[in-house]
Amino acid sequence: MKQIKTGKFVFQASTLAIVAIVSVMTLRGASPASQPGGSGMAVAASAPSATGSVTEVKIDNFAFTPGAITVKVGTQVTWINHDDIPHTVDSTEGKFKSAALDTDDKFQFRFAEPGEYQFFCRLHPKMTGKIVVQP
Repeated sequence: MKQIKTGKFVFQASTLAIVAIVSVMTLRGASPASQPGGSGMAVAASAPSATGSVTEVKIDNFAFTPGAITVKVGTQVTWINHDDIPHTVDSTEGKFKSAALDTDDKFQFRFAEPGEYQFFCRLHPKMTGKIVVQP
């Protein structure tokens, strides 16, 4: 096994691999829902506003993060594109549809009715997500 020296410390290559994996998971925002034993649905934090709460979904690395969230009626969800290429946010039921979002562009939609809202990127249809709106 290869040893790597950095100043006073000597690391085994396997130790660096573990550190790299943990660092990537931390930077990518791996949620408990994506880990073994997780619930399978990530719940995004909401910040209060005058007419409800606001929740963000990031578009990065050809994925919506979190991919599934649960919010209350009246919540405004904001999608922000952090990729270097355009993406869209389209409801599979036609409830909302964004223009092409360039890097750092945002799309917002306030959910006024309870239900499940599936969405996708029409430029990259394998990118999907879901908003569950509760009363």
